Amino acid sequence: MRVLVFEFISGGGLSGQPLPASLAQEGRLMLQALLDDFSDLDGVYVSVMLDARLSDGIRTHGAHVITVKPGQDYWQPFLAAVQHSDAVWPIAPESDGVLQRLCQAATALGKRLLTSPADAVALTGDKYLTFLHLHQHQIPTVPTQLLADADLVPGEYLVKVIDGAGCSDSQIVSDWPGFLATAATPERFIVQPHVHGQKTSLSGLCRQGQAWLLSVNLQQFSVADNRYRLTGLIVNQQTDDGSRQRLLAAIAAAIPRLWGYIGVDLIETAAGPLVLEINPRLTTSFTGLRRALGVNVAGLVLRLHHAAPSLDFPANRTVHLVL
Repeated sequence: MRVLVFEFISGGGLSGQPLPASLAQEGRLMLQALLDDFSDLDGVYVSVMLDARLSDGIRTHGAHVITVKPGQDYWQPFLAAVQHSDAVWPIAPESDGVLQRLCQAATALGKRLLTSPADAVALTGDKYLTFLHLHQHQIPTVPTQLLADADLVPGEYLVKVIDGAGCSDSQIVSDWPGFLATAATPERFIVQPHVHGQKTSLSGLCRQGQAWLLSVNLQQFSVADNRYRLTGLIVNQQTDDGSRQRLLAAIAAAIPRLWGYIGVDLIETAAGPLVLEINPRLTTSFTGLRRALGVNVAGLVLRLHHAAPSLDFPANRTVHLVL
């Protein structure tokens, strides 16, 4: 099988633009972990796109490298690489429809996607649609309103870009008159109450409405200038008592088009976990799973096409990731 791996940040998606340090670091971590997994699989021949500014720091394990030069648009090299591949594994933010577009292109060219398809990305990439869908299926989630239509009582809220990726596109707001006076394009934002509680995430696999939990992870944040910043992760931080597997299964049943690796962000409250968002792609926690569980996640994903994954993990340890 010829597999194209394209991680948007490290793969040239921002060629000709400044590279945000935090996004570049997380992108490289995910890309490296995926390439490491593929290097242990027989019969898989990998091509990888790399931004020329980052290519020296990636161990490619002999993969065919497609270099995106400074200022070069990534799209045509991506399409050409897709055409020479059997399967495509895109890793990209949902913002501005980027991941959805990559998935659509691979499918339109008749290639196997190793991620969720474009329609599942379109749903989970929109935080308001995700809230409505989960609420309809009685899955506990953080209350969400469109900023343009919000009916707010005094208090502290999080304002987020409706399709933003990560926490850089969110802001803690309590001064609504001051915020609204400067807010542009309110239709692009959603509002959520600022729910306090431990931030955790689930790493799992999905297929046709089924789900398999891989790990429960702890997310560590700092807050500066009313914005959260992810500073670290503890992968496989706690043992599931069955409740997180049931939650993941409920999400998969509600969105049966989710496929492959997904991440689910939660806020732990006294009444139980609330779903914050669903990531239909690799997340940073993925980079610690090999060490935490002794498992090759890429191999498990490839197996999903014909069989359920084995959850008999050789290891069970916590892995600390500092960002």
